Amino acid sequence: MKALKELGNWIGAFSMAFILSLVIGIFVFQPFKVEGHSMDPTLQNDQRIYVSKLSHTFSYLPEYGDIVVIDSRVNRERTLTDSILENPMVQYFRGNTDEHVFYVKRVIGKPGDVLEFKENQVYRNGEALQEPYMKEAMIFSSNRKWTVPDKHVFVMGDNRNNSSDSRNIGYIPLDHVMGIMKFP
Repeated sequence: MKALKELGNWIGAFSMAFILSLVIGIFVFQPFKVEGHSMDPTLQNDQRIYVSKLSHTFSYLPEYGDIVVIDSRVNRERTLTDSILENPMVQYFRGNTDEHVFYVKRVIGKPGDVLEFKENQVYRNGEALQEPYMKEAMIFSSNRKWTVPDKHVFVMGDNRNNSSDSRNIGYIPLDHVMGIMKFP
């Protein structure tokens, strides 16, 4: 009888710890792994980073230059179920940790900004950006003007010549910004 009660206490303690860890990972902060070289030289392939998920939880806009983790599946709605199923602990128990849908990028444009790519340089609202974090000069120009819609951001990798970003996948809805990097 005493052993059964002790076992029940242990199961209760582990259950509470699991639930608390899940809540923290969904709403407060979460680790992510950088995959690929699109953020070189700032972040390296396979580097672990920690992001604050408060921006996602409370739907606030990241600042220019913030490094964010995004859900690259911009053409679908995100739900709370997505956040639960994408939690690393849940993925581990489900056995599907190889889903590569999260990208680490830098915020270049916010709602209402007009972005242009002329002479291998990024212009925001008519002014050339100073970007000392870039790996090398960007080899990209376009005649298109990109106006960032409401409740969206425009993101790019620091290694512009080796990055799948808003130039390819489009504007990122705020609910697809999973968090802002706080700890490298």
